[in-house]
Amino acid sequence: MWEYSEKVMEHYRNPHNAGVMENPSAVGETGSIACGDALKLYLKIDKNGIITDAKFQTFGCGSAVASSSILTDMVIGKTVDEAKKITNEDIVKALGGLPAEKIHCSVMGQEALEAAINNYLGIEEDHSHEKIVCRCFNVSEEKLIQQIKEHNIKTVQEATNYCKVAGSCGRCAPEVQHIIDKVNALNEAPKKPMTKTQMIVQISKVLDNYVSDELRKDGGDIELIDVEDNKVYVKLQGSCSACPSSHLTLKNFVENVLREHISKDIEVVEYKD
Repeated sequence: MWEYSEKVMEHYRNPHNAGVMENPSAVGETGSIACGDALKLYLKIDKNGIITDAKFQTFGCGSAVASSSILTDMVIGKTVDEAKKITNEDIVKALGGLPAEKIHCSVMGQEALEAAINNYLGIEEDHSHEKIVCRCFNVSEEKLIQQIKEHNIKTVQEATNYCKVAGSCGRCAPEVQHIIDKVNALNEAPKKPMTKTQMIVQISKVLDNYVSDELRKDGGDIELIDVEDNKVYVKLQGSCSACPSSHLTLKNFVENVLREHISKDIEVVEYKD
C-alpha cells in the first residue's frame, strides 16, 4: 500500500483550479486516455507575460490529480520564463513527496506545462519521426533518453516510475534496459590511467586488505614484486610457495580480487627467482 503525504491527499480530495478554461492563452496536453493517464493544462497569460490563471483536466489516478492541482497553484503569478523552470522534482517537493511508482504523474505535469508554454510561444512540436519504444504507453526513444539523462536512471523499474515505459506487457523491457545501458555508457567519463606508482600503491592495499589474511590462515603469504603495464608480478611465501595448486591460487583468487577492485585487465604472474 502506497503512503501519501497530507498535501497529496488535500489536493486529491479538493483539487484546485479543476475544469475547462474559456479563451485560454495557451493549452498543453500530454499522455492519452488510452494509456490510462492524460492531462490538459490551460493558461491565461497577460500582456506582460504573467500567468494570471490556470486550470486543468486530467484522467488518471489521485497522484495525477494532486500533481496537476498543485502545479496550477505554482504557476499562477509567475512569468512565462519563471514557469519554464519548474521541474517535476519541484512538483514532487511541493506535494511533500510521491511514491516512486507515482513519479510519472509529476513528469506529466512538467510535460503539459512545457507543451502549454510552447503553444503560447508558437513553437510547434513534431514527434512524427520519433521511434516508439513502448507501444502500451506510447513512449518514444527520445523521451526515454531524456528521462534517463535527467534522472540518472539505471534500471527498467526506475524508467517505469518516471515515464511508465515497460509498465504494462513488459515486452519492451529488454530494449529499454539496452537503451539505459547505452546512454549511461556514453555519459561515463573515461577514467584517467593510473601511474605506475599509483598502481603499486593500490595493488598493495588490496593485497593487504583482501589477500594476505586469507593466505596466512594456511601458513602462507604474498609479496608484490613489480608492476609492468597490466602485469602484476608477485611471489608466494610460506606454505603457499610449495603448494602444488599455487597457480590456481594466483589465477582464481589473487587475480580475481585485483580485477574486482582495480582493473579487469590485470594479469597476475608468479615471480621466479
